[in-house]
Amino acid sequence: MSALTITAVTKKFDTITAVDGLSLSVEKGEMFALVGPDGSGKTTTIRMLCGIVTPTSGMVNVLGFNVQKQKEEVKKRIGYLSQRFSLYGDLTIDENIEFFAEIHGVYDYADRRNELLEFTRLMPFRDRLAEKLSGGMKQKLALACTLVHTPEIIFLDEPTTGVDPVSRRDFWKVLSALLRTGITIVMATPYLDEAERCSRVALMDNGKILLADTPGNLKKVMKGEVIEIVCSDIRKAFALMKHYPGVLEVQAFGDRLNVVISSSADELPAICEHLNDQSITVSDWRMVKPSLENVFISLLTETKE
Repeated sequence: MSALTITAVTKKFDTITAVDGLSLSVEKGEMFALVGPDGSGKTTTIRMLCGIVTPTSGMVNVLGFNVQKQKEEVKKRIGYLSQRFSLYGDLTIDENIEFFAEIHGVYDYADRRNELLEFTRLMPFRDRLAEKLSGGMKQKLALACTLVHTPEIIFLDEPTTGVDPVSRRDFWKVLSALLRTGITIVMATPYLDEAERCSRVALMDNGKILLADTPGNLKKVMKGEVIEIVCSDIRKAFALMKHYPGVLEVQAFGDRLNVVISSSADELPAICEHLNDQSITVSDWRMVKPSLENVFISLLTETKE
């Protein structure tokens, strides 16, 4: 059964179209990711699902309720964690959870608060002021406040942006455990490695969904084979590969290139020889499985051509 459906939704801000004819559905108990660069429409979509922003056209349905017409019923049943830390720095962890419990009409919250503190591993810090917490701990506190009224579905808008890698990993452990309780999670993230953990992913750009499927199925749309090449002078190598016959696509990742070719056995030796002839040393190469990042960049390239 669907936890939410969006049907032909468009949102315009004056002359800017932030979301353009979007349609999607998310099943109950699913972890669904909206992935895309800044300005792709992720946050606007999340805010429309929460009833914070009204669509210009189309219909949004969450947990069987029309968000435009039954906003209060929706709000009782969902949790929302925004991009920015929106809790109170001069209140302790305990006091923040208490405050948000009472906002949601939960007055017998002591047991629930203790459960959430244990769950997020914040119990030893419950008397600490929120402004004294690290970035990762702030996000866990925000999640605890989001969950205090036991919502059926939670919306997370880039919850780990600006959080250090260790705290990101800990936050995802909490989300994985949370998912086992049967809750539905819809998140927006710019991180494709995070999207790999989700049951389904929608790749967004310019307010539209380019493709939506499981991470495994998305990777199957990648044409050709991906060869990772480590070489000197990456910029020069990138420019050469973009125009080399037989290369379908080339993507640069730090000190290496991902070169997409139709057949590695036939074309790779000639590619390495060509780079060497141009005074570029190939120190290593290997075949790699396409990542979501490869797929997304490939889709973006296709749409711009």
